[in-house]
Amino acid sequence: MAKLFPLVVLLLLTGCASRAYQRAKEADTVEAYRAFLREHPQDTLAEAVQVRIEELEFAEARKLHTVVAYKRFLESYPEAAQTRAASSLLEGLRFNAAKEANTAAGWRQFLADHPEGAQRDEAKRLLAEAERQELASTGDSKQLASFLRGAEDDPRRLEVEERLDTQSFVQARASGATKLFAYLRDFPAGRHREEAKVMLLSLELEGLLVSGLLEEVEARLKTSPLGPQLPNWSTRMVRARAEREARESREPLAQAVQAGYYLRDLGDLERALGAPDPLDRWEAAEELGQHVSVRALEPLLTAFRTARNPLIRLRALESLQSVLRALPREVAEYEVASRLESLRERASSAEVYLTIAALLDLTGQLELAATEYQRAFDAGAPDPVVLRRWVQLRQERRQPFSAAVAARQLALWSLGVAREEEVSAEGGVPLASARQLCAALENARFAADVISRVRQTATEFPEDLEGFGLLASDAVKLSEARLADAELLLRERNPHARLCRDRQVRERLDSAVKERTAAVEAVGSKLPKMAPLLWALVKDRDPVPEVRAVAAAKLSALEGRGN
Repeated sequence: MAKLFPLVVLLLLTGCASRAYQRAKEADTVEAYRAFLREHPQDTLAEAVQVRIEELEFAEARKLHTVVAYKRFLESYPEAAQTRAASSLLEGLRFNAAKEANTAAGWRQFLADHPEGAQRDEAKRLLAEAERQELASTGDSKQLASFLRGAEDDPRRLEVEERLDTQSFVQARASGATKLFAYLRDFPAGRHREEAKVMLLSLELEGLLVSGLLEEVEARLKTSPLGPQLPNWSTRMVRARAEREARESREPLAQAVQAGYYLRDLGDLERALGAPDPLDRWEAAEELGQHVSVRALEPLLTAFRTARNPLIRLRALESLQSVLRALPREVAEYEVASRLESLRERASSAEVYLTIAALLDLTGQLELAATEYQRAFDAGAPDPVVLRRWVQLRQERRQPFSAAVAARQLALWSLGVAREEEVSAEGGVPLASARQLCAALENARFAADVISRVRQTATEFPEDLEGFGLLASDAVKLSEARLADAELLLRERNPHARLCRDRQVRERLDSAVKERTAAVEAVGSKLPKMAPLLWALVKDRDPVPEVRAVAAAKLSALEGRGN
């Protein structure tokens, strides 16, 4: 009896499987057949059941007759007998969709999906027709350039190149100096090169006029073969001479409305950038930012690029921002773009990468600037000016914790300077060391303030922020102590030595803003004939936005009265 038991079990199982198959067959649905396979995966009927599932699934795909349905079938049953038919039906649907849209992009996508399809040749023919139609009407320079990349032997190449040349110039002309320089670079034999150069010359001369350099403009017009092609420049020169006459008026009030009245001249400030005392140099850099002149840019860039003391470089960067914001937008763009063109040709050192980064940054091209800042950054010797700028950028982007992380790095730099600078009566106190400690203290205080404000508002990583705050506090305390020691020794040797806290230039500039504002308010009643021109000059060329706003309001009121 025991020997018969396995046979009995086998017969019972076979009977169960047969009944289960019969039920699935009667239902004849995918769900029923899948239930059978789950219960009897090794049954001799399993293969036939799988074939029936594929038949039903294909029938359902044909019933739906959509791209999604056929794709799902092919992905689920790549070895099914119906695969070829499903692929053909899918190709037909996609072909009809591409034909209805009839775009070059649609036909390219069809050929990418069905590179060996039955309708491949017809799709290629229709793609060529769509490309011809699109090329005949498109104003998209990128589309034209994309076509040319693979069209060396195409008979349409010359016509498309000509259209791309013209369209690129039209876009550059409407955009400004950056695109005009790019046009000259991208089209070395372009039809509109001379027009682009004339426009760039016009921007260059406008910058000189805004800066009051009329003699340089006249000399440039005489020597440039493009000068005669400049439109309306005789009228522009008449206006510029009238502006200069107003600027050079001996009327005290006419002088008092102008920023230059309160400043050292550009030559003196440029010489001061080479003074022995770094404090004199960073004050000169700060004051240069009040000169709204293209001639202030190069000395500031040089100071930013080459100075060793971070405060000189920081003040130079801030002044560059001030000058570029005060210049007319198109002039500022030209001054930056022309320098970028020159720098990119010799970009091979950290100094040059840093200058490129600053120029991009100051004109709002932050993504490009970030790349150049990264190329210039040395993790082993971090640049405090770059670190400080990173803090500011992350604050502007509302990334408080990232700003605090950068501020911590800045505090670490300050702490390192405070520990390493030698301060002793025996060895003497070099002036440069005392001024370096001044930079350490200013940056430590900046970092501590940023971290403190982040701790007040942020809920993320409170323990990390607490550690950042303690580090910044240590940097402030040590920098203060070491600076006090250094300046005490300086005063012992020279009682008239200037201290880090000296703010004479800053106070003079702040006082000048108040005096200028009062003069702008008074000029309407005391010099009524000159007032409109003086207000226009202040509105366009004062380095301080608040003073410009007062002048703009005066002009608006004058226009409102119908004058």
